Amino acid sequence: MAKKVYTCATCGALAEEPGHLCNPAGEPMTCAYCGEKAAHTKHFCKGKLEDIKYVCDQCGRLSTSADLLCKPKEVPTS
Repeated sequence: MAKKVYTCATCGALAEEPGHLCNPAGEPMTCAYCGEKAAHTKHFCKGKLEDIKYVCDQCGRLSTSADLLCKPKEVPTS
């Protein structure tokens, strides 16, 4: 079975996961944390914003865990 590929509507970049694109085109995805169907992968789950500790230095995605990002760095605290 072929892997699904997502395309960035802004720059045309391709990725197997829509969360690694700045403006993914295609069907909304279901958030693994809250279950919400989001039109954009960068929605903020209710109750998770205070848990955000990392940001991807490549695409800007936020996460509670460094292993979910391609180039993680800690979110500045000040």
